[in-house]
Amino acid sequence: MENLDKYRIVFQGLSEGVHEFEFEVDDLFFENLEYSDIKKGNLNAKVLLTKRTQFLELRFSINGYVELICDRCLDEYDQPVKYRGTLFVKFSENEEQLAEDVICLLPADHELDIAHYLYESIKLSIPLKRVHPKDKGNITCNQEMLKNLDKYYKKGHSIESGNDPRWSDLGKLMGNNN
Repeated sequence: MENLDKYRIVFQGLSEGVHEFEFEVDDLFFENLEYSDIKKGNLNAKVLLTKRTQFLELRFSINGYVELICDRCLDEYDQPVKYRGTLFVKFSENEEQLAEDVICLLPADHELDIAHYLYESIKLSIPLKRVHPKDKGNITCNQEMLKNLDKYYKKGHSIESGNDPRWSDLGKLMGNNN
């Protein structure tokens, strides 16, 4: 966890106004988060902190890639990540989260740990279906694996075509209800 110390922003002593911070999010970042299912990545996070007397506004810009396993062929691939978001920090005696983009800190706090926010922002930028991106319209998955998987699918169903005869059978049932 000590390697995550560099993802803390010390705001005490900063003058009111805009301050810029930059963080590298790499393999070590993901290794140090025990709950991370991402193991590798290379991202750059820029944070514009606007300090006011009553609150802080942090604008995040995260760009780079994370290495994922393709749901279709089980090969590793680089998933591009692009995230833009804003986090507001309010000072209050009650340390609570008011909304997904508003958190509360105690007035005595002097720093903000953004490691968890960075991780959650990266995770939310990843599509639910993790597959190799298409290259000029062609599937870039491991073709050998797709051929092997196709052997075990029912006749008439192809992984690449997306045809699944079960859906047409369900459609027939729906037609009988009308």
